[in-house]
Amino acid sequence: MKNIGISTEYITLGQFLKLADCIGTGGEVKHFLAEKTVTVNGETDERRGRKLRVGDVIDVEGCGQFVIQTK
Repeated sequence: MKNIGISTEYITLGQFLKLADCIGTGGEVKHFLAEKTVTVNGETDERRGRKLRVGDVIDVEGCGQFVIQTK
């Protein structure tokens, strides 16, 4: 499990995917979410605007499992 540090209250799923190096640019988010399974705390989610907060666990198909922590 990889740690992703944030210094704000939350980060969106789209921002997270870019920060975690699962995608190269923000423009790839919609296409990526349509093709890959992403779960947040065990629930599948396809909303690129989903707010992720400290303690959330994200599992990204083909990219790995991550946990949000404070920076």
